[in-house]
Amino acid sequence: MEDQYHFDVIARAICFIKKEHFKQPSLDEIAGHVHLSKFHFQRLFKKWVGISPKEYLQFITLEKAKESLRKGQTTLETSYDLGLSGNSRLHDLFVKIAACTPGEFKKRGENLNIHFKEIETPFGLATIAETERGICSFSFDSLNINRLKTEYTQANFTNGLLKNGQLLQAYFKTWKAPIAPINLDLIGTPFQIQVWNALLQIPSSNLVAYQNIAEMIENPKAVRAVGTAIGKNPIAYLIPCHRVIKSDGEMGNYRWTAERKIAINSYEAIKLN
Repeated sequence: MEDQYHFDVIARAICFIKKEHFKQPSLDEIAGHVHLSKFHFQRLFKKWVGISPKEYLQFITLEKAKESLRKGQTTLETSYDLGLSGNSRLHDLFVKIAACTPGEFKKRGENLNIHFKEIETPFGLATIAETERGICSFSFDSLNINRLKTEYTQANFTNGLLKNGQLLQAYFKTWKAPIAPINLDLIGTPFQIQVWNALLQIPSSNLVAYQNIAEMIENPKAVRAVGTAIGKNPIAYLIPCHRVIKSDGEMGNYRWTAERKIAINSYEAIKLN
């Protein structure tokens, strides 16, 4: 309950900063808005968002978002296999999709073992669910676990992590590229899998537009369908749908709240650049 309260406080602070960023509110003003002392608020904000309120305020300007967007578009137009750090290359080197058909996943339901656990991340509490093949759900809420339990009533659910979940948990603690690939065990349509694979090509601290993703999959007219597929992404952060924003620089919606989307992108821009 305390963790949920703290995130609610941070979400209100992020909303306030977004609304008032053009006035450049001081730390005292932001802390006062959520009824905390500036020292307590500073520590709490950095714990949950990963950066200070001042750093976050600097990132949130529209011009900064547009700059990141242009950078991302340029990155996709060139070969970024050279000169990138291990962190930047996490997604194209260390995240592997092992996709299965809906029928396949259904057949495995009766004897399927799903392990799940809540972990801490710089962006709030998150829940991992994984099979022996890989992570099948990673969410900043418990809804995906409840959905899996409802959909796969014959599956066995065990509290705890397997190999891939442990690798992800370790990554959030060290921010070092994992020692082995993180496998994802996903169910999706061929189009969704295609879009999710395209998202893996976006390096950290880069933003791209929905149109860029449509062009990457060689279907430039499918912008709306791309947006729908991104919205159904079951793996937060590892499949980086948070790096796709509107072409005008606005962040747009996010399955796990727009505030968290900005927090993740600002963290990456400052810490992983």
